Amino acid sequence: MNKTDIPQDPSSLINFTKEVCYAVDESGKYSANLSTGWDIKTSALKTAWDDIENRIADAKEKVLKGEASPILFYMEIKLMDITILSAYTGFYKWTIKRHLKPEIFNKLSEKNLKLYAETFEINIDKLKDIGFDES
Repeated sequence: MNKTDIPQDPSSLINFTKEVCYAVDESGKYSANLSTGWDIKTSALKTAWDDIENRIADAKEKVLKGEASPILFYMEIKLMDITILSAYTGFYKWTIKRHLKPEIFNKLSEKNLKLYAETFEINIDKLKDIGFDES
């Protein structure tokens, strides 16, 4: 790609960052240049975030229906899976799977709830409240 061909399409990250691209300059050598974005990448990023938002909405619905504990919702908000949550909390994966069941979650000790709350960067009351907001 030539330096003049580097895409400069607007993206949702335009005010936060620019991407380094390597292109051939006027002297025929590769040089690092900045791009504000590409339409294709912007579209892919939007698709990914739409998927994440759908997962969050599905998790919230399951919690409100009593099919899952709030841990599922906050895992989705924080873009975690069971393996990552296990690494942060020190709980075994099978233990977290149990804690995803509302009847088990409701019996968790304050110590365990505090560990989850700290991991999700919220307080225990917000963790336990299924009428939560997403902020």
